[in-house]
Amino acid sequence: MEAFKLEGHDFIELNKLLKIMQLVGSGGEAKQFIDEGLVQVNGEVETQRRKKLRKGDKVKFEEQEVEIK
Repeated sequence: MEAFKLEGHDFIELNKLLKIMQLVGSGGEAKQFIDEGLVQVNGEVETQRRKKLRKGDKVKFEEQEVEIK
């Protein structure tokens, strides 16, 4: 599992996290995968593209997992 550190912010949006962590090639891909229900947040399928992720949240996409620190 990888970690993403929130620095200077209270949250990061789901679609931006996928792009920053290079789990997808573009913002458009992030939106598509989220819309298709292929991304989980804290064990639940998440379809909100701009879901606000905060410390302690865990995101799973394909075989990758990211924890917000």
